[in-house]
Parts: sequence; structure tokens; C-alpha cells
Amino acid sequence: MNVVNPKTRLIGVQLDSGESEAIALATEVHADVLLIDEQAGRQEAIRRGLRVAGTLSILDEAEQAGLVNFDDAVSELRKTSFRVSQTVLAEIKAKRSR
Repeated sequence: MNVVNPKTRLIGVQLDSGESEAIALATEVHADVLLIDEQAGRQEAIRRGLRVAGTLSILDEAEQAGLVNFDDAVSELRKTSFRVSQTVLAEIKAKRSR
């Protein structure tokens, strides 16, 4: 596995270093999509023209592909430091039931 650091830094944004570096690197490599969950980071990435996806949307797609069980995966995630508001979870579940 190769670890790649961005060549540039984001200036004038109030994000933690991990989110800032992820956005900078995604911009540099012209990433198809950036996996990012934190709202401020998502907004900054979108403002910079990046396509973003969150962990839960990736899990939803993985379930549709028959790779995981969404509810089980979310249950396991909630045992970690991963946080999701009930509102966001309800929105995703409503979207999934359509």
C-alpha cells in the first residue's frame, strides 16, 4: 500500500487536517469521488467541485450489490467512534425503502 500526501494545502478553511488533506489530494488526483462524512468537509469539497459520498451511501450501494447487509454494517459501525444523527439515518432509511 502506498501513502500519498497532497502537494498543496487548503488555505483559509476551518477543517481538521485529515479532511483538508483528503480534499486537497482528491483535487490533485482528479478523484471520481471523495469519501467524506463530516458536514463541513463535504460542503467544502462540493464547493471545490468534487463529487462526495458518505460511508452510509457506500454501504447502501454495497448492499444493493449483495456485498453486505446494510443494517448489520450500521450496527457494527455504531460500536466504533463513527457517529450519525438519527435524522440522517432516518433519511437514508426512507430513501432505501422507496
